[in-house]
Amino acid sequence: MKLTPPDSGHSPGDAPKDPLAPDIARAARYLREAGALIIAAGAGMGVDSGLPDFRGTDGFWRAYPAIARRGLRFEAMAQPRWFAEDPALAWAFYGHRMNLYRATVPHAGFGQLLELGTRLPHGAFVFTSNVDGHFQKAGFPEDRIIECHGSIHHFQCQAPCTKDIWDAAGETVIVNETTFLAEPPLPACRHCGGLARPNVLMFDDRLWLSQRTDAQAARWEPWMRAVAADNAPLVIVEIGAGTAVPSVRLWTEYVARLNGGRLIRINTREATVPRGQIGLPLGGAEGIRRLLNAL
Repeated sequence: MKLTPPDSGHSPGDAPKDPLAPDIARAARYLREAGALIIAAGAGMGVDSGLPDFRGTDGFWRAYPAIARRGLRFEAMAQPRWFAEDPALAWAFYGHRMNLYRATVPHAGFGQLLELGTRLPHGAFVFTSNVDGHFQKAGFPEDRIIECHGSIHHFQCQAPCTKDIWDAAGETVIVNETTFLAEPPLPACRHCGGLARPNVLMFDDRLWLSQRTDAQAARWEPWMRAVAADNAPLVIVEIGAGTAVPSVRLWTEYVARLNGGRLIRINTREATVPRGQIGLPLGGAEGIRRLLNAL
């Protein structure tokens, strides 16, 4: 006896409706009308490039089993005190990340956003909490990027003895993968010869030198004034910025509110947005691809 399947409400050849289609269509319309673009990114932006997901202990400990054996969470490890208490461990953690970021190719979404920004009258500006330098690596101009938590590719004195921040392009850190300790010599301050550290804002960090990030922010202000003076429609595309470290989310919501900007938030787990804005529960690369396909 043949069983008749229940009526699905559409013919067998019909594709199921995409519940995100209306929001993606509205976001694409915003991008078509944009005169200026802000690209804001958190840690989720790098996951599609193959970088570890540090959200929760599981992802962090999978990436660093030697730290898991010590029972240290990411928040406990990403603190400046380790450079004083255990420099070889501190540089194993940051040196491994630096080497990983250098070796990783940014995913296609970076280039797609770069191309989109070049079409707009005022171009694009980047605001990111990521320290991996992948926006520069993907071709975004250095003078259009704010790295609010600093950069692992720049060093400063651990003390610090001066306010100097230098490019770490010529620096190397060798990590013993068995002991998960950095091998000597460890990076040294080029002024006092003491220990150097990355120019990265860590948790409970009173020693981070902010001058490089401050200079980046100073370049953003005249760009934003020009956008406002021209009444250019502003669109903010935020990717992979969570609530655990809300630096990026708070900034994008503030800028959107202050400047009448349209916020498009792409976030797999935390896509909620203020009233009237757009939240897309998608991964970074997929969300960017679907937006640009809809243009």
